[in-house]
Amino acid sequence: MGVAGCNCDGNSVCTLLTSSASTTTATTSAAGIWTGTDSATGLELTGFINANGQADFIRSDGAQFVGTAQLSNTALDLALAGYTQYGYQFSDGSTTGTGTFSGTFSSGSSISGSLQFATADGTTVDSTWSLTFESLYDTASSLTAISGTYTDRLAAVSNGIDPMSGSSVSISSAGVLYAQGSTDDCVVNGTVTVVNASYDLYQVSYTYANCSGSAAVLNGIEFTGMAEPNPNVSPGELIIAVTGAGTSADYGIVSELTSS
Repeated sequence: MGVAGCNCDGNSVCTLLTSSASTTTATTSAAGIWTGTDSATGLELTGFINANGQADFIRSDGAQFVGTAQLSNTALDLALAGYTQYGYQFSDGSTTGTGTFSGTFSSGSSISGSLQFATADGTTVDSTWSLTFESLYDTASSLTAISGTYTDRLAAVSNGIDPMSGSSVSISSAGVLYAQGSTDDCVVNGTVTVVNASYDLYQVSYTYANCSGSAAVLNGIEFTGMAEPNPNVSPGELIIAVTGAGTSADYGIVSELTSS
């Protein structure tokens, strides 16, 4: 079972999006799940764009590039905020940055273009992104489908820390998310909501409390982002990618949940 155009090499974010379907369905916007490669690093890249145009491109080292998709005919432009995975840094020691992506979009098929990115400390990186649409996006979503008990494990990304790692995570049929038992003593309260019931991306919002040690800086921060389940593996998996603004720093966190 493979992902068209994506050489996953065992990466969990990309593996999560593996689909048994070999065809894709056209969409009327840039919404979808997109997989490909970041040329500057050679790392796998997974893009989530929901029905509202919110976009999050997740690199396999945990870096996230978050913004809103702007379409004009076949032209796709994004102003992006960049975040490393919590506990990790870009090569110059910074953890955030800003950039722009300009490219072309083919509905239900591909995205290709260039990223110009600068870290908060001024290091500039130019990269080419080439991504392919994944038909997993065309699976219907519902809170009932995503509800259950999960275990969080840091396997989604290659660098950084997942403060929810080790937690038992529950999602109720009403979309209430609760996690406890992490290695950093963190307790998580939040919600999962359906964006468009026809498509398999969810909205996520949660807050950390009770975190100890270095993770205590996360307490009280509201994190928002997207979640993507994979019904094609057993046990089921769920990737959550979120970002949040603290009083002294901004953070990005990618988590992988495995169904219990």
